Amino acid sequence: MADLEVALVEKAQAGDRAAFEEMVRRTSGLVFARLYLETGDSHRTEDLLQETLLVAFRSLHKLVDPKSFRAWLMTIAQNVAIDAARHDSRKKRSGPQTSLTLVKDGVPGKSPRPDEQLEQSEQREQVLSILRSLPEDYRLPLTMRYIGGADYETIRMQLGLSNGSLRGLLHRGLQMLKSKMEQSERKLAVSR
Repeated sequence: MADLEVALVEKAQAGDRAAFEEMVRRTSGLVFARLYLETGDSHRTEDLLQETLLVAFRSLHKLVDPKSFRAWLMTIAQNVAIDAARHDSRKKRSGPQTSLTLVKDGVPGKSPRPDEQLEQSEQREQVLSILRSLPEDYRLPLTMRYIGGADYETIRMQLGLSNGSLRGLLHRGLQMLKSKMEQSERKLAVSR
């Protein structure tokens, strides 16, 4: 971790909100990428990211070593994701909640047909599954760039990489992803 980031952590621990906001700016893409790999849903990921940052803000005084801020934050994100999954699991077991639902008048919408939605969902899950199987050195930059939409400078800053290293990781990661996707498609074709 750079000396500047250590100084930001120390300032934030002393109550400087602007320093905490800068730390959030520097790390939120990384946390988003990690959480997205867990959920596969950008809206859910945004909620979990907000919860992670809130817990971090409230607990920042407990961080002993400012150099370990990123690891500490990623641990909080992982715990928030686990708690959310447990909560969702309990909710599913308790059964459907009775609620009043509105039924549309049968007017066709602009959303894809159910079969297209299913195909898109299956494809998204396949890509996420393969992405999750990649080594973390490739997984995080790919997720931040192509799912989170982060630019190179943001990814470089959040992962602490040089420009050349980042480009190399993205290139090799895309090659690995493409290769595994092709393998998966061949297996699917054989099984049909």
